[in-house]
Amino acid sequence: MRPNRPVYLDNHATTPVDPRVLAAMRPWWEENFANPHSVEHAMGREAEEAVEAARTELAEVVGAEPREIVLTSGATESNNLAIKGAARFAAGQGTERRRIVTLATEHKCVLESVRDLAAEGFEPVLLPVGPDGLLDLDLLRREVDERTLLVSVMAVNNEIGVVQDLEAIGGIAKTAGALFHTDAAQAAGRIPLDVGAIGADLLSLSGHKIYGPKGIGALYVRRRPRVRLAPLFSGGGQERGFRSGTLPAPLVVGLGEAARIAATEALLDAGRIAGQRDRFLEALRAEVPEIRVNGSRERRVAGNLNLTFPGPVDAQAIMAAAPEVCVSTGSACSSAAVEPSYVLRALGIPEAEARATLRIGIGRFTSPADADRAAAALAAGWRQAMAGARG
Repeated sequence: MRPNRPVYLDNHATTPVDPRVLAAMRPWWEENFANPHSVEHAMGREAEEAVEAARTELAEVVGAEPREIVLTSGATESNNLAIKGAARFAAGQGTERRRIVTLATEHKCVLESVRDLAAEGFEPVLLPVGPDGLLDLDLLRREVDERTLLVSVMAVNNEIGVVQDLEAIGGIAKTAGALFHTDAAQAAGRIPLDVGAIGADLLSLSGHKIYGPKGIGALYVRRRPRVRLAPLFSGGGQERGFRSGTLPAPLVVGLGEAARIAATEALLDAGRIAGQRDRFLEALRAEVPEIRVNGSRERRVAGNLNLTFPGPVDAQAIMAAAPEVCVSTGSACSSAAVEPSYVLRALGIPEAEARATLRIGIGRFTSPADADRAAAALAAGWRQAMAGARG
């Protein structure tokens, strides 16, 4: 690691590849680079076996069968396939269920997928959340009925880190006869996940959120009772016909290894990460006492802090004044937007305060020294930004 490297606290945007994952992938680039669908020869069969072993590792993380795991390019594709695929297949079968229920704080790819379906005759329903970022289950019960085709609720929010009550949400969807999809990209490896326990029909995963490679993800698709999807694009019919295209064997192997590590080390990771989070917050509050944590403190993943800084200050100015720390103002998928986070606005946070907010993502490789250095740098950055704002 190079000297004076910035402290990386943006683990919600992406996690670094675990060295063990990189080691597992390397032979599939250098030694056996065969197409895993070329099963006519030995190298192709060996690549196929590696892909299927990785599929099994991933299935175990969510309590699924290996054949229920459809490999994709990442959670954005998985979310699109789950939502659009379920809706379009149902429409082709003449369903009268046209309502798709989701939350105002979902990831952009979920919100845009739901909105796209409005042009195809579906009824999008975007539910609000409370000031703590959590869904009111009584509100969900009122909105989910015999008209509802699909309920899609993120397991762990990618900005404020809150954990929704998936088991209760899945139960409400099932009672109404609706499908239940959850975007679990930020949840895998951070909280226990079991598709049977939460009643999930569809569940999205991403490699680069669990210390695996970018460009690979998966969608769990329940077999019994069978969930049917219309594919997003045409091709050779790989992945049970749901997702055509040549599988990138090195990335799949990396995803499997990342899943294996997550399954065996999640509790250890969570305890260590929570310790660094608390250390960081205590040090930052010693310098900035009025800083506020957004979202439920009780129902959140260990590594997340969404922090609003006091005073007439802009988060971008704090970041500019503290270049030795890598943090963000919100979702990386929305970072080009000039408006403040729509997630924070959905919590009822005023625009000025939303603009003074940073997302902190502490991860597996964050050290106590990192936590101390980052807290000191951000406090100094806040003081500098405050001085600049006051002229």
